[in-house]
Amino acid sequence: MSTGPREINTPFRPIPLDVPEGMKPNEFFNSTENLNDLVNNNGLLKNPENLLLYRKALGHSTTFDTSIIYNTSQSILNPLGRPVRRTQVPEGVKNVWNRMNQIIIDYMLEAFPDPDEALVLAGEASLDATWSLTSPGVPSIRMLHNHFIVFDKKLLKDADPADPENPNLTDGGQHSLFQAYIREVYQDFFSFLDLKILKPIDNESATIGLTGYPQGLPSWEIQGGADALKDIHFWREYDLILKGFIDFYRTFFTQVSTRNAPLPKEAWFPEQVERKLLFNNDFLAAAKKVRDHCITDAKYANAIRWQPAFKQLIYRNDEGKLVVTISQNSIGNAITELLGVVVKRSPDTEAYEQAEPALIERLLEVRRRLIEADLGEGIKTAHWGA
Repeated sequence: MSTGPREINTPFRPIPLDVPEGMKPNEFFNSTENLNDLVNNNGLLKNPENLLLYRKALGHSTTFDTSIIYNTSQSILNPLGRPVRRTQVPEGVKNVWNRMNQIIIDYMLEAFPDPDEALVLAGEASLDATWSLTSPGVPSIRMLHNHFIVFDKKLLKDADPADPENPNLTDGGQHSLFQAYIREVYQDFFSFLDLKILKPIDNESATIGLTGYPQGLPSWEIQGGADALKDIHFWREYDLILKGFIDFYRTFFTQVSTRNAPLPKEAWFPEQVERKLLFNNDFLAAAKKVRDHCITDAKYANAIRWQPAFKQLIYRNDEGKLVVTISQNSIGNAITELLGVVVKRSPDTEAYEQAEPALIERLLEVRRRLIEADLGEGIKTAHWGA
């Protein structure tokens, strides 16, 4: 069996949405009207904290695929003003968010216990205003949401190889630059974090053998496995990883933008940024390479995501251990590529309806467990009751 990224075909039922005349699809998808459709046609559960569990109509997998979105569409009408990462969420909301994450991940591991048969992942991708609204590939819903996905490994094994140059895998050249010039700086920067539950692991242990991904990213084993996710200290450490990444990314692209720029005012760890980044010759030399490229290549400069854009994942490795990793976000904003899975969505109502009963049965069981834990109330749609 060859190792390499896979491109999997996932059928979907066409969504009955009419984009108003004169609007681009990505402009409509940021509207309150679209979010209303999300609730009414695919909503599973909602709670007073505005967290919405829903079925992914344009999904990644028909085995298991759901999301929780922090639905601020009616309270914050400006799409660019909505919370888009965990660090921007009020503590009370985050507490509920973490408990929902824990229960859904626990269910996925229970329902798909064999790491040889199922690839299990959960995580979030940045959806903030890192591009203009009219740019190709802009995230369709600018609100924080998590993905919970299970892929059948047999389907992955039988899938066609993905193009290694797919921009979602290569990160448009920016991630490869991180790896080529400042990999050790990137890895070392996280070493100062005071982590008790998360333990750094090597690339070989973090890699999914089937795809060969993730590649070269800092990764941590969750000591204690699924039980550790019930401990609030795990989620605080999960946030520390994100804060460290934001500091690294923001500092790097601040230096790309402005030579010898001062320490970012909003840094979470200013002392570490100053010591490990702003006085590191390799780090600053890499920023110069990108800056020089931007000055001479307008297309490249336009593709830069100047604000922190990330993917943060919890997934199960081949040994059955839970792993956390984090990466600069890709141009395509699809979270599965971090593990080497490229999803090609195909409109095929008949194929989707064959998989739909088992998928909905699993989603409704997750919903039942969340309701039992007082994490929300069910939503009635044309496909299921409340």
